[in-house]
Amino acid sequence: MQSAPATHVAGASPSGEPSEFAIELLGITKHFGAVRANHDINLAVKRGTIHGIVGENGAGKSTLMSILYGFYQADSGEIRINGKPITIQSSNEAIAAGIGMVHQHFMLVDTFSVIENVMLGAENHVLITPSAADARKELTRLSDEYQLTVDLETAAGELPVGEQQRTEILKALYRHADILILDEPTGVLTPQEVDQLFRVLNALKERGVTIILITHKLREIMDVTDSVSVLRLGEMVAHRETANTSIQELAELMVGRKVNNTNHLREEDVPESAPVGIDVNDVSLTDRHGVPALKNVSFNVRRGEIVGVAGVAGNGQSELLAVLSGITKPTSGTFTINGRVTSPSSPTNPSQMRKLKVNHVPEDRLKLGLVKAFSAAESSVLGYHRSEKLNLRGLLRVSTIKSLCANLMNALDVRPGNPNLKSASFSGGNQQKLILARELDKDPEVLLVGQPTRGVDIGAIELIHEKLVERRDAGCAILLVSVELDEIMALSDRILVMCEGEIVGELRGRDAEKTTLGLMMANAHGSDAV
Repeated sequence: MQSAPATHVAGASPSGEPSEFAIELLGITKHFGAVRANHDINLAVKRGTIHGIVGENGAGKSTLMSILYGFYQADSGEIRINGKPITIQSSNEAIAAGIGMVHQHFMLVDTFSVIENVMLGAENHVLITPSAADARKELTRLSDEYQLTVDLETAAGELPVGEQQRTEILKALYRHADILILDEPTGVLTPQEVDQLFRVLNALKERGVTIILITHKLREIMDVTDSVSVLRLGEMVAHRETANTSIQELAELMVGRKVNNTNHLREEDVPESAPVGIDVNDVSLTDRHGVPALKNVSFNVRRGEIVGVAGVAGNGQSELLAVLSGITKPTSGTFTINGRVTSPSSPTNPSQMRKLKVNHVPEDRLKLGLVKAFSAAESSVLGYHRSEKLNLRGLLRVSTIKSLCANLMNALDVRPGNPNLKSASFSGGNQQKLILARELDKDPEVLLVGQPTRGVDIGAIELIHEKLVERRDAGCAILLVSVELDEIMALSDRILVMCEGEIVGELRGRDAEKTTLGLMMANAHGSDAV
């Protein structure tokens, strides 16, 4: 394993001047039982910079940041903030030291307003009214200064994802954070929201805030960071100035081998005579607010074909997957999957779909893919737990389920490979791999896949793509929804583009290029898009 270059280790300088480093981690080691999460890690982050941390799923990134934020305590090692040794035993102590953290899964109370979420735990008066007045004044100032516009009176659960994230950043700044940790901040954002976030981060940097950015998206590292560190298997293996590295070098440092970024397109089109796995005819859906979410959607997916759905998040892709998987009943229209016709008068549920060998990898892994309180073994059989081979006279065969889970973990390199761990104990990327392994293992004839590589590292993306192509080549009809255009273009035999609930264009995968797709996604390409 390549060792990391010696990192700068300094507190105050000999002359007594403050350290140039906002954060120094010295020899940090952390174990969870037999699992070594971090081993002898050194890291120094200069004040007023954006520092990226990258690594495979389970490499120890979130554990390291959780130690800095006080969620965990290191077994050994030292933390220095602005050159001074410090012990951080709770998130309250981290906040008092000027450290804020925006988690991958937001820590907001959905029914509380933005201002209530920000104030929670930081009230400055025994009465709520004067405390709220002070908070509103300060939040208005912060919103204006950092372009963090958000309606303070709206319930957090009603906000778009991008505004929920801004609320989390406002929470940290309201508590006077001058060090900000962001864990996978762009995983659920639209491209426009990512651009807005990066403008905010640069504004924070210009005002002296130090930012640590954990992300799997190496293009984002290259776009916004000043420096980057690479973790692999719990060890720090490299530090680089961003200007002096490349996506390819970082990818190889992350996985310890050369990474192939190739597309998987067929050389020839799937014949029109091939059997159809999914046939959708004029499907429409009106949501609970009376707003059209799908408008007369029609298309098909043949067996042995991957059809990708491109579009800015929020343009009907999620609703399309919910309808086709049986979660949501269409308002009008019909669709046929494996011979079963579904309509408003003859709806289908997810259990019936599974019996038709229709498998679904949901976009939201935490709401629809697994149960955080369940063990990995239990989550690995969700939806299939009533099968005969997993039951004996009404009781689950626990040892059989654990053995199955271990095999699934091995197939998609889920780390750590322990079926007994709670699902919540795994990183988001490893949760995703467990769900994919579960659904791919059932030999589906039709596969509905939503955001398959969200929060997944570059090595695992390569593996997941290979697994999807294997299913395609075995004759599976695959509908792929992804906001990652590179992913859509690398896998899709045909690409459908959605905008405002409609399919506004279709391209062969081999003919697609980003400029055209981008115009189609904005419905600005004109009539020749189709």
